[in-house]
Amino acid sequence: MKLLAASFWLATQAVDMRTGIDGLSQDVQEALGRAPCDGTAYVFSNRRRTRLKLVCWDGNGVWMCLRRLHRGQFVWPQAHETSWQLTDEQWQWLIAGVDWQRLAAPAPAQWQL
Repeated sequence: MKLLAASFWLATQAVDMRTGIDGLSQDVQEALGRAPCDGTAYVFSNRRRTRLKLVCWDGNGVWMCLRRLHRGQFVWPQAHETSWQLTDEQWQWLIAGVDWQRLAAPAPAQWQL
């Protein structure tokens, strides 16, 4: 999915997937300390990391999208931070179910055949 957003922010704490636009927007304000209508796409996950919910204000209204993996889990940052910003490339890898955090990892210095 190609989403026109200023940036992508992941909320590291799991949310109840029954939560709607208003509840997630409130989480953006209270838990993340950000404005939900700033053009940023805010991404939430369930506890098992098999579903994502995204909310994004486009200037006319709010989009809410849901993505579910049938196998595997989404790779999520550690919960020591409340949110995590992604690049467009990392976003594409995340929604494909790929470990986006490993893409930029340097090769081990001691690696040999």
